[in-house]
Amino acid sequence: MTRLGIGLDFGTTNSALAMAGAEGSPRVATFAARDGETPFFRSVLYVGREDREDLLESAAGPLAIERYLANEGERRLMQSLKSFLGSRLFTSTNLFGRTTTLEELIGRIARAVWSEGGGAECAQRAAVVVGRPVRFARAKGVEDDAFAVSRLESALSLAGIERFAFELEPVAAAYHYEQGLDRDELVLIADFGGGTSDFCVLRVGPGARGRARREEDVLGTDGVGIAGDAFDAKLVRHLIAPRLGRGTVHDTLFGRAIPVPGWIYADLERWHHLSFLRSPKTLALLHEIRRGASEPEQISALIHIVERDLGYALYRAIERTKTELSQQEESVFRFDDPPVSIEARVRRAEFEEWIADEVAEIAACVDRLLERTGESEVDRVFMTGGSSFVPAVRRIFEERFGPERLRSGAELTSVASGLALCARDRAGQRTR
Repeated sequence: MTRLGIGLDFGTTNSALAMAGAEGSPRVATFAARDGETPFFRSVLYVGREDREDLLESAAGPLAIERYLANEGERRLMQSLKSFLGSRLFTSTNLFGRTTTLEELIGRIARAVWSEGGGAECAQRAAVVVGRPVRFARAKGVEDDAFAVSRLESALSLAGIERFAFELEPVAAAYHYEQGLDRDELVLIADFGGGTSDFCVLRVGPGARGRARREEDVLGTDGVGIAGDAFDAKLVRHLIAPRLGRGTVHDTLFGRAIPVPGWIYADLERWHHLSFLRSPKTLALLHEIRRGASEPEQISALIHIVERDLGYALYRAIERTKTELSQQEESVFRFDDPPVSIEARVRRAEFEEWIADEVAEIAACVDRLLERTGESEVDRVFMTGGSSFVPAVRRIFEERFGPERLRSGAELTSVASGLALCARDRAGQRTR
């Protein structure tokens, strides 16, 4: 029997798929996009209403973004759906009059990754391993975590993925990391996604590979529901929201000035929630607020962004600024969609002040894991995921271990690659 392993990393922001044959390194699947082939698949879902009111069209990944940008009619673009798996409050949403469950939404994205990446073609002769975080975002305990797992299982089943096993995402990243090792190491894996940051201390290297892995190779795991989305939210709060009326007041019918409701800006901070503000009720409220607003032009700009559903455009502008702040000491945030134009200069030091609480929570999670395992002197730290580039995050590990022990690479595909290797190992065990 052919030893073939398939690894599916369904991520909050990006997903990836990889396959590992009997020998050699895994092959990471590529996906068609406007600018060419890409090794990662945006975990986004587009749903739009076509000319016939009873007909909805949907798309996932790069195609979803293209459809969203090309269609100015009734449309929704949803991202970070994985981060809701642990929440019992989000069970379904209304899509143009149709109730659709969270599992169905995630299933549509997973099906696209699975089919476009070639997983469906090989599934009958392969072992399949799917990644999961150590702690699901919004999961408050063991019961919520089990609830999230069951929902993810249901979503994968709806995607046509019937036989699979789960592996912790940081453990999978360790499989990827150890490919290049010629000696055994005790390593701390730090995996930063869009919704969670996960950590694992484990033994890797030729010794572990040669004797088959044991449960005791994993000394400990921990995680926290804070990652890239939380950093994005702070940039929105400080750079965008104040220019769209946050902190201003408006007059009521009774002549009393009250603050513009904060929940509006809470949805703005999660750009994938911006579509929720397009409801007739909320838009009527915004127009009423503008009539008595102390800063009516700012509320007008907010209404423009909501009516045109510009959440994705805002997100891209925030992403550019965050990337620049990881590379240089200062950046200029720019967002233009006439008549709205926002420009704001931001220093890295300011950004680090805004995310200080989140970084402290991540650091506390790392310290908690090291204390519990008693392994503060690891040989290496392997950092992966998009937020591993953020200097304030890297300093957590530089201060504890020294920069010479830090390693990184394949930030958006290492987990998928490791999952495929894990699946190959399991396929080999079945054939012995």
